[in-house]
Amino acid sequence: MFSPRKTSLALATAAFAFVAQLIPASAQSKGPVSTCLAVADNLRGPEMPHVQFASFKSAELSQFEVAISYQGHSMYLIETASGERIITDYAGWTTDGVVPTIATMNQAHSSHYTNSYDPNVTRAFRGWNNEPGKIAEHNEQINDVIVRNVTTDLLRYGTVPDGNSIFIFEVAGLCIGHLGHLHHKLSEDHLAKIGRLDVVMVPVDGGLTLRHDSVRELLDRLRSSVILPMHVRFAGALPQFLAHLGDDIPVQTVSEKKLVLSLRNLPKQPTVMLMPGVSYAPRSFD
Repeated sequence: MFSPRKTSLALATAAFAFVAQLIPASAQSKGPVSTCLAVADNLRGPEMPHVQFASFKSAELSQFEVAISYQGHSMYLIETASGERIITDYAGWTTDGVVPTIATMNQAHSSHYTNSYDPNVTRAFRGWNNEPGKIAEHNEQINDVIVRNVTTDLLRYGTVPDGNSIFIFEVAGLCIGHLGHLHHKLSEDHLAKIGRLDVVMVPVDGGLTLRHDSVRELLDRLRSSVILPMHVRFAGALPQFLAHLGDDIPVQTVSEKKLVLSLRNLPKQPTVMLMPGVSYAPRSFD
């Protein structure tokens, strides 16, 4: 039987070992290397950087664990063993009043970004680039987490090429992806740049972002162990999304505020996990 957990462990181990043999010494000081990317499609010779190792200080998490909690709309909090607090699509507020150390923002929309940062936000990654002809490109290691992005187009008011970013967080051996304000199906090139995702945060409004049937097709391609719904814009969207998944993707309601994940405790098959607070958001959000 197909096991995402075993596949993730095998891919992470094989990719790291294989890439480490191929990276020249001259390239080993340029930054982080992804173990979530498909090795065959993404080797870039001397451009590929070297993995760095962080010191760990968390009393609650081991270096092989992350904690995830829902913070409203399309915001999830990812806590790492080194003490980093990542908020996805940070708009300057969270349900629990958490101030991130790292903030990602997928597009220039009021409910998905902010220009006002608390001093404790040490890094803010924008998923778009306002300079003509340029796109947002991120690949940075901060303590025990690598943050990188893959751009997609916005289609709501005409086409805005590369106006949205899918952010990928590589931490504790896990590959965690936040699909952002995804408007269209992903190409093979997108999927190759994303690589494997053990955990995927997916918008489920079914109207402003990708249609539910297209979301289902994407989830079948990704085969992520943990599926975390977000961007639930109106009542009924979440049940409709779950109905499109059918009986072969189980749904688990999480009672704890924080979901602690590691490669060892990932579900054996793709599973939707409903975090506390995930129901539907006011219509003022999009």
